[in-house]
Amino acid sequence: MSGTSYKAAGVDIDAGNETVRRIKSIARGTFTPGVLSEIGSFGGLFSMASGGWTDPVLVSSADGVGTKLKVAFMAGVHDTIGRDLVNHCVNDILVQGATPLFFLDYLATGRLSPDVAEQIVTGLAAACRENGCALLGGETAEMPGFYADGEYDVAGFIVGAVERAKLVDGKGLAPGDVLLALPSVGLHTNGYSLARQIVFERLGLTVDSVVPELGETVGAALLRPHKSYLRAVQPLLAAGVVKGLAHITGGGLTDNLPRVLPEGTAAEVRRGSWPVLPLFSWLADAGQVELDDQYRAFNMGVGLVIALAEADVARAEGLLTATGETPHRIGRIIEGTPGVVYA
Repeated sequence: MSGTSYKAAGVDIDAGNETVRRIKSIARGTFTPGVLSEIGSFGGLFSMASGGWTDPVLVSSADGVGTKLKVAFMAGVHDTIGRDLVNHCVNDILVQGATPLFFLDYLATGRLSPDVAEQIVTGLAAACRENGCALLGGETAEMPGFYADGEYDVAGFIVGAVERAKLVDGKGLAPGDVLLALPSVGLHTNGYSLARQIVFERLGLTVDSVVPELGETVGAALLRPHKSYLRAVQPLLAAGVVKGLAHITGGGLTDNLPRVLPEGTAAEVRRGSWPVLPLFSWLADAGQVELDDQYRAFNMGVGLVIALAEADVARAEGLLTATGETPHRIGRIIEGTPGVVYA
């Protein structure tokens, strides 16, 4: 009987080494003064000394891209996935006032393609640079028989910091405070199981199908990267006008706003007070999705909600507009049990 090998079993160590070689130079371009290690080390090293921190609190989060990956597989487009991953994680720690320090990624696939891995990491690195965040390290796992050919999964892990005195926790929210919404650019990274069912199963479209109502292909509409709100919100955090922040992800406005509400308060949201993107109207009509389901499955055009005192609204709107954002006043904090009341 002839012998076998790791490569014959489906794991190509040479492909893994080639992937690491390509990734090294890409990741180096994200390094900040705090990075002390090189890609390929067993652990990533980061020093807080260069940040001028006084009493820093570390804030961390982990997430994935979800079934949006299925659309990327169909389209053969992999460079947007990294942006999705980084920006989602950046927003998740931003809501507590944190500045991102470094990011780690995990890529698992059945058969490793250095070309695909390079595209994913290129997107990761681009988003890290845009957010001032170092791509400190990661892991690539080749798992034959576990993933279908041409498919993979990715996860991201972020660490940021905020001065203890400047933590944003929503505890100071009170009835009368105002809710400002910052627009999303699409589905971001949530609602794809429903969207894929509507688009590919119910309508029978492909990623290359042009949708007249959207003026673009299905692939372009569904793969638009998750947006980062870091640059827009930083001036408000510096000004000390933010009382609470909610990243609108899975569960939509309905489930995410209550996460930042203190006991005895609720959020009153006025439907129609911001423009709902055509993508959501098209999906809702095509899938005959009930209104309440729309607001839990999709972000409905709202990517981030900022809660602040009425007296600070005009100043906040000016700061946001200066960054290129178009804020919408969508509601207020009222007395009640934590939840969302639609008006």
